[in-house]
Amino acid sequence: MSSTRFDPILLHRKHFVDEISCLDEIFDFLDEWPEDKRGLAYDTLLKACRDAATGRFPLSAARENFRRFLKMSGVLAKVEGGPKFDGLMNHQIGNA
Repeated sequence: MSSTRFDPILLHRKHFVDEISCLDEIFDFLDEWPEDKRGLAYDTLLKACRDAATGRFPLSAARENFRRFLKMSGVLAKVEGGPKFDGLMNHQIGNA
C-alpha cells in the first residue's frame, strides 16, 4: 500500500472532525465502514484506491472519488474560517 500524502479531506466522525490525508488512511476508513452500508459506490472507491496504491490510477482522482463518497454519505465536513495549523506538528516543543 502507498502512504502517498495529499491535501487533507475533512469528515465528521461522531462528535468531532477528522482528516484523511493519505491512501493508508482511506483504506483504514473503508475497513471501518459498516458492511450494511457498502454498495457499488464503496466497491468502486475501494478499487480506485487499490489501483492508486499500485500506480494504475491517479492519486488525485482517488482522493476526489473519496471526497465524493464522503459527500454522498453525508459525512464530508466543511470547516471554514478556522485557524490554519499546517506545519505546527513538525516543530518541536521548546524551539522558538
